This record gives sequence, structure tokens and C-alpha cells, in this order.
Amino acid sequence: MRRRILLAAASAAALPIPGQARAEEAVDIALVLAVDVSRSIDEDEARLQREGYRTAIADPVVLAAVRGGMVGAVAIAYVEWAGIEYQRTVIPWRRIATQAQADDWAAELAAAPRTSLSWTSISGAIRYSRQMLGECPWEATRRVIDVSGDGVNNSGPPADQQRDAAVAEGITINGLPIINDRPTFGRMPPVPLDDYYRENVIGGDGNFMIVAEDFESFGVAVKRKLIREIASLPAGIIPA
Repeated sequence: MRRRILLAAASAAALPIPGQARAEEAVDIALVLAVDVSRSIDEDEARLQREGYRTAIADPVVLAAVRGGMVGAVAIAYVEWAGIEYQRTVIPWRRIATQAQADDWAAELAAAPRTSLSWTSISGAIRYSRQMLGECPWEATRRVIDVSGDGVNNSGPPADQQRDAAVAEGITINGLPIINDRPTFGRMPPVPLDDYYRENVIGGDGNFMIVAEDFESFGVAVKRKLIREIASLPAGIIPA
């Protein structure tokens, strides 16, 4: 009898604490970072983009926003895109809940090779990001696509078609347009890029946009945007 009691106690001790397993399988937000690598972005600008994401994800202030969530963890996938034929997962889904995990993510992005292709398909980026969210291995309270780029959609179907499809699935799309005064393939955008993103790209519950005035200010804009996304701050409250 005593042996059975000891075995039962040992078995009970081995069981997970109620809710612990579920917490490890959950995140506050599943976030796809969809980053433009079309030919309008040169090597220096591409470096500034990646450096902006690397430093933002590893920033202790951003991690504090992560840890302040109900679960205290986020899932992030990093995707690069160009024309309708090109979308690539650079870093697949990673669960980030600690500084070490954030630092590892930043190092992984620094080591990843980069490809640049012609044309700009925001619609293709959104479609691919929708598929990525469907493959996220963790249950998420919110699902968000973060689209950054320096041009309007000029390849594939209109961006608003994929935007509307994502919103219908309960996905939020936020925007980070990079205002670049250089012409793209010899042409200036038909409308101001921030207006284009507002009308055709962002959508869903709590959607917002933060404009990077140029590539040099991109890192600051990324940090502000990530804090607002992760902390789910209401409209009108933008972190410094």
C-alpha cells in the first residue's frame, strides 16, 4: 500500500502545473514581419532595414513590452518579398520570451543571406504572410502582418484584395511605409506612399501605420511600431 502511495505521489509530481503546458504553447501575438527587398532598395538601405529590425527586437524596451503581455511571449516570422513571384521565409517562426531568445533572433537575421529582385508585390507579400500565420505552431491571441516597403504595388493583383481577404480571416495588417524621394525605375509613385498604404494596405482591428521619413530613421520607426503592436496600445498612443 505504501509503495502504491509513493508511486502515485511521484506520478503527480511529474505532471505539469495546471495551465503551464498551455502557457508554453501560447503567445500574445503571432507577427509576420514582411520586408520589401525589391530593386528600389539598394544595399545600404537593405542593411539599414535589417539593422533596424535586429536592434529593435533585441532592445530591452521592446522585450519589456513582450514580457508585459498576458502570456509574456510573442511569435515572430521574418519574410522578405519583391515581385509576385518572390516571397522567402528568412527566419521561420520563433517564440521570443527572454532577452537571450531576442538576441539569438537578432544574430540569426544578421547571418542570413539577402537577395534583391525587381518589382513590388504587396499583394503577394500579404498572401504569403497569411499562409505563414496559418502555419504558426503556437496559439495566438492576435495575428498581425507588419508590411514595410518603399513603393506601391506594381506586380500581381491589387494589394487591397489580399488586404481584405486577410481582414476577413481576423488578421490585422499594419504598415511601415518608407518615404523615399528617389524615383522607382525612373518613375515617382502615383500617390504619396503613406496615403497609398492607408487606403490599400493596412486594415483589421486596431490597425495603424507609422511612417519612416527615410531609411536612416527606419530603426526608430520599427522600434516604436513593435512596441505599439506587441503592447496593443490604443490609437493615439505612440511610444517615443
